[in-house]
Amino acid sequence: MEQQLAHGQRATVKRARQRATYEKAAIYRLIDDLKLGHIGFTWEDQLHVIPMTVWRVDDALYFHTLNKSRLQRLLEAGGEVCISFAECQEWVLAKSAYHHSANYRSAVVYCRGRRVIDPQDFDRAFSVCINQLEAGRWDKVRPPSDQERRATALIELEIVEGAGKSRSGGPNEEPEDMSLPVWHGTVPVCPYHSET
Repeated sequence: MEQQLAHGQRATVKRARQRATYEKAAIYRLIDDLKLGHIGFTWEDQLHVIPMTVWRVDDALYFHTLNKSRLQRLLEAGGEVCISFAECQEWVLAKSAYHHSANYRSAVVYCRGRRVIDPQDFDRAFSVCINQLEAGRWDKVRPPSDQERRATALIELEIVEGAGKSRSGGPNEEPEDMSLPVWHGTVPVCPYHSET
């Protein structure tokens, strides 16, 4: 089995190459941890990006959409989608405005897809997602009804190519900035809370 994702010109990281990875293990770990991807596609000459639940079973990715949706029709016609996954873990505060940054993990994958029709394959793919949320949960919940299956298009995606990128560590400082009397280091990312 290949240990790396294919990465042609569009998937090869051009800048900050030292932060790039094509290793399946690192990219799959991010996808498994997040289960949220932003799916980009073109439909009727218009660009769209939609956040959706995306999960992995072995080397395939899955998402579900309404039956006869744009995404389903695009993929069944042989089109491709681009999916972005990203997680920001820390803000990196530097002594100069220019060197502020973020510690993060990200991946971009290009995929082709097909609709899953077989009921056993349908249940197998959904059970993996449900059981990743809570071990053994699929055996406790009601399975999809026939009506729910008809209304849902479960799409299996093949990753054509992709890449990951990450940053960790503290700020990169210019030597002449080190004497500036301002704190530098990393702080965890916290959700924004507005006061009402």
